[in-house]
Parts: sequence; structure tokens; C-alpha cells
Amino acid sequence: MTRALHLALALSLLAAVVLHSQQSAEDATARAVKYLAREVPRWHTDEGCYSCHNNGDAARALMAASATDPAAIGVALADTFKWLADPPAWNRAVVNRGVDNKILARIQFAAALTDAVARGDAPAAALAAAADMVAADQEADGFWRVDTGDNVGSPVTYGAALATAMALKALVASERAAVAPAIARAHGWLIRAPLRAVPDAAGVLLGLPRASTDDAKVGARRRAADKLFAEQSARGGWGPFPTVAAEPFDTALAILALQTLAAGPARDRAIASGRAWLHSTQYADGSWPETTRPAGQVSYAQSISTTGWCLLALSESGPGR
Repeated sequence: MTRALHLALALSLLAAVVLHSQQSAEDATARAVKYLAREVPRWHTDEGCYSCHNNGDAARALMAASATDPAAIGVALADTFKWLADPPAWNRAVVNRGVDNKILARIQFAAALTDAVARGDAPAAALAAAADMVAADQEADGFWRVDTGDNVGSPVTYGAALATAMALKALVASERAAVAPAIARAHGWLIRAPLRAVPDAAGVLLGLPRASTDDAKVGARRRAADKLFAEQSARGGWGPFPTVAAEPFDTALAILALQTLAAGPARDRAIASGRAWLHSTQYADGSWPETTRPAGQVSYAQSISTTGWCLLALSESGPGR
């Protein structure tokens, strides 16, 4: 066989692998969209209230994947957009099956509202009100306390670093001078935040501005990125710790966090491997196994939020993003 034929065969094989990867990503995204487009509106229909998992995390994921099936996603989110546009109502929400973490709920709804405003599906005035509400929940040290314990963040508890990053999403987007001190305090806390687990490192990368030239912020982002690169498993996923099995939530967070870095071989390989791991762990119905702490528990809320984060990661990464 000639060298030219060897080269042609190699290029053909590479093209087939790339095409298969793109098709797998499209299939995984389409399945997840179909699943969440069904589940997001069901909560309010069945329970008579709005959920920070369905109408927060999962709604953000559907907005990010809206090009997949615009008509279906528009129908699925119509009621959510009305809810998000009325921040004062968030404080009057019915307690969801005994779970009442209004600080976390306000952060989740405000993050979803931020994306809805950017799309033109909610008024900017609503974001200003939401930003004021979120800023009022900030601790004096600069972070948002969403869990009274010292547990590793999960899809329904976030943890301090991720909660702070998601709170910043709404505050920064609101462009309100009144919340500028809160933004500065949050950045200061993230610079000093201990990187105990993958959600901590992801929160630092997602919360600190990627274009900053401030040495402290650049250094904090570099330390967080180094942790994520070092703790990726051989199969491509991430667990909360390198000694713990990979989980969908941690993997999705790591992909989204690494996506904030400049493109390069190491970053691109890590993201591609993480995406492949997510593809391999998706259920046939389009959802992912819920990430719980400890692992192996059954939780609808965890399942919805986990699937939302995984769909968000696939939508926000990949070729051309």
C-alpha cells in the first residue's frame, strides 16, 4: 500500500470519527431537549408552584439549546418566562415538598431571568429588581450562603463558590451601579476561596471575569484551571474529588468552567473528553443519572438539575464555541 493511500485512509477515518462525534453530540442534545421540554412545564401543572430546578436550572439549559427545537422549547418555556418576569412573586412561592431555600431559589431564578432578558423574553426592569434581591442576600465576606453545612456542592445545593458565581451572573448583567460594591466583594471572596472540590474550582472560573488583567484574579483563575486539568479521570469525567467516581454534575461544571479559558490543545482535549463521557452516561430518555451527595440516591429535583447542567455543558461547548 502506498504512502499516499495510507494517508488517504487515515484522513477518511479521522473524518468519520469527527462526524460520529458531532452526530453523537446532536443526538444527545436533542434527547435532553425533548426530555426537559416535557418536564419543565409539568412541575407547575402538577404541583401548582414553580421549581428552581425545573424553572431555573432546566429552563436555562433549554434556552441555551433553543436552536435544537425552537418551537417546542418556546412552548415549554412560555409559562416560565411569565414567572421569571415577576421577581417579587419568587418570595411568595409555595414551599416545594418541604424544601425551602429561598436564597438559592432567588439565585437560580435570577440566573434564568438573565438569559431570558438577553433573549428578549423578559423585561430588563425585572432583572434590575432581581439583582437587588440577590445582592441583599450576600454575606458580609462577599459570598452567598446557601447551605448551613460544609458539604460539597450538588445540583440542589450549589455550594458557596458556585452560588456566588451564579449570583454574579445576574448582578453583572443588570449593569446597576447600586450592586457594584456587591460584585467587588464577590470577586474578592472568589480570589480567596479554598479549592476543596471540583464545584469550587468551577465556581471560581465561572465567577471571575475571564478578560481581567488583575494579577489576583488571573492567579485565582489559573489555580482553578490547574485543579480541573489535574483531576480529570482517565475516561474523561470529573468527580468532586480525584478519588471519587466521576459524576455528570461535576463533569458538566468542569466543561463549562474550562470553556471560559482561551482555546488551546490541553483545554480542547479536556473538554472533548468530558463531552464524550457525558454522551456515554446519558439515559435513553434524554436525562442523566442524578448527582447526589452521597452518591446513588434517588431524587427528581437532583435529576432535573443534573440534566439541565449537562445539556447546558453540551450546548455551550464543542466545535466553534
